[in-house]
Amino acid sequence: MQPFDIVLSKGDYSMKFLLFPFSFIYFLITSFRNYLYDNKIGIYKPQEFDVYSVAVGNLTVGGTGKTPVIEYLIRLLYKKYKVATLSRGYGRKTKGVIITDKDANAEQIGDEPMQFHHKFYPEIHVVVGEERSLAIPRLLYTHPETQVVLLDDAYQHRKVKPKLNILLTDYHRLFFKDYLLPVGRLRESRSGAARADVIVVTKCPQEIGYKKEYIKKKLQAYVNTKKVPVFFTGIKYGLPIDIFDPDLIFDFSSEVILVSGIAQSAPLEKYVNENFKMATHLKFSDHHNYSHADFSNIFNKYRTLKSNRKCILTTEKDIMKWMQSDMKRHLANIPVFYLPIEIYFLENESQFQSFVMKGLK
Repeated sequence: MQPFDIVLSKGDYSMKFLLFPFSFIYFLITSFRNYLYDNKIGIYKPQEFDVYSVAVGNLTVGGTGKTPVIEYLIRLLYKKYKVATLSRGYGRKTKGVIITDKDANAEQIGDEPMQFHHKFYPEIHVVVGEERSLAIPRLLYTHPETQVVLLDDAYQHRKVKPKLNILLTDYHRLFFKDYLLPVGRLRESRSGAARADVIVVTKCPQEIGYKKEYIKKKLQAYVNTKKVPVFFTGIKYGLPIDIFDPDLIFDFSSEVILVSGIAQSAPLEKYVNENFKMATHLKFSDHHNYSHADFSNIFNKYRTLKSNRKCILTTEKDIMKWMQSDMKRHLANIPVFYLPIEIYFLENESQFQSFVMKGLK
């Protein structure tokens, strides 16, 4: 265990010094909780279920690309196995366990689960529930044919012991360079990486050269064994898709207003700025619930553009909420596109697939 995971750098020494006591308290609380679960003391006993469960999560607060990884796993598995996803359902206006049907919407289940539902239902079941240990039995009772459950953002949810634990870390914010809250963005000590069965570095540039071996060595120092494989992935964007007419071809001469409500918007902004004529970027918080005032501001920005060729460009996650809101009818009056996103492996993709699939044989 790395003591506190705190290193005071010269640049912001005074601020980190002031926050250090809070990080120390946070360290004690999270470490004690993990100790109880690791040793199955009292009520802290992780439950195991007779279904192949795959947890995807991270050690840090904020986006590390969990949704594209879950979608990758769905595509890998759903044609051969009965797959379900289980998420907490951040941003939803409901509580408890919900198993989606054809009438599901983002307000009911949250934007990211709605994204899974929109793309893959009815081939898969999408489930939301604050307590995974209660949601899984409900799922298996309702759909006993389920063979695989993909647990979204479940790395710290110790009540369920997954068959496979996939730890993600952002190439630009590697967990071994980060610190515990509130000094840094770690949800728990770096030593929590020891629970991982596989580590995936996300959002990598196409060419990382010698850095790959350095990163791999540093990551494996926290998992206590070199047998835990490390994979490197990047993200790729598809062509913009019109929200009402998927067959409509995007006009790249259009001036665009980028709108996003995601955790890490810098890579998206960089991509749009390099590949489109971006006029401005309207940023909102992750899982933002768009109000009438928000849409009014977006529409006003659109109207002020002098170009005859212009549109609004947003993310696939955001559009899930837009299409469910009462503002949908107004969106029909202006061109609105979203950018689909996927992950790709820099190398060894077949090895990753085999690693995931071996538990199902």
